[in-house]
Amino acid sequence: MSPLEIDLVRGAQAGSASALGTLLARHQAGMRAVALSILGHGPDAEDAVQDAVLIALRRIGTLRDPAAAAPWLRAIVRNACRMRLRAARGLVPVADPEPPAGPATPDRVLEDHVSRDWVWHAIDRLSPALRQVVLLRHFSDVTSYEQIAAACELPVGTVRSRLNQARAKLAEALLATADEAYDDAAARNAASAREATDTLAAARRGEFAAVVADTWSPGLHMTSGQGYRGGVEMAVRGMDADLGSGVRQKFVHAVTSRDCTVWEMEMISPAHDPHHCPPAVVWLMSHPAGRVERLRLFFPVVSAGRTAGSSAG
Repeated sequence: MSPLEIDLVRGAQAGSASALGTLLARHQAGMRAVALSILGHGPDAEDAVQDAVLIALRRIGTLRDPAAAAPWLRAIVRNACRMRLRAARGLVPVADPEPPAGPATPDRVLEDHVSRDWVWHAIDRLSPALRQVVLLRHFSDVTSYEQIAAACELPVGTVRSRLNQARAKLAEALLATADEAYDDAAARNAASAREATDTLAAARRGEFAAVVADTWSPGLHMTSGQGYRGGVEMAVRGMDADLGSGVRQKFVHAVTSRDCTVWEMEMISPAHDPHHCPPAVVWLMSHPAGRVERLRLFFPVVSAGRTAGSSAG
């Protein structure tokens, strides 16, 4: 690797979004060549490269040897391709390659923190439609094209197209944000997690309607897990019906951007009716003006023999 590229790696790890975008652009052709050699020509090869770009964005802080950026990027692409091949064969994919973790020094913690915020700031510059599918694909357990299509009520082809557009725009967005301040993405997600937990606790106290009135738009558009459509009254009625039936939701994970939030919940059926509801529900919320305007509840998995009997879920 040339001294210039080593400087780009070091700049990226030190907080330069421009250096990171330039580094990825310089290696994009080599990354694509690896994907083509494994998957052949077609959309899967391009998707694998774009998946690898997102992995590199999140993990540039873990690259211990700046001179090894080229083989590191190619290894990420190879693994992304193999994951696609394994998925097509119904096998469990292996984890992405990652250099051995070094000591948790303040410098490394800072690098990882800034790298994470680069990604989130770039995601926030995407359109709401693109941002929503990115959050589901890369930051939740709703990861397959089919699941995302069901959650967003879109054709699978539209999901693929939006992910392709989003991935292509992320590097461009990074280049445009080199000198801007970044929100603390970790703090923002942690705040959303607290809000989800507090919302469930309030619902168990019979205060769900008050929470909805405080934080959701009165003109809310909601789609229930069974496909019913309504507004605030349906949301409150559904939650109350679930609690009255003995159903409980347990918070699992939250991820949020400027105007889109995903809450993942475990659903616990009552002891007397263990198959009352599916095992999990995802709350997919849009809040372009701060208050939740759209809520879509989605069951990632409905196991054989279960019924979607939960009103809210």
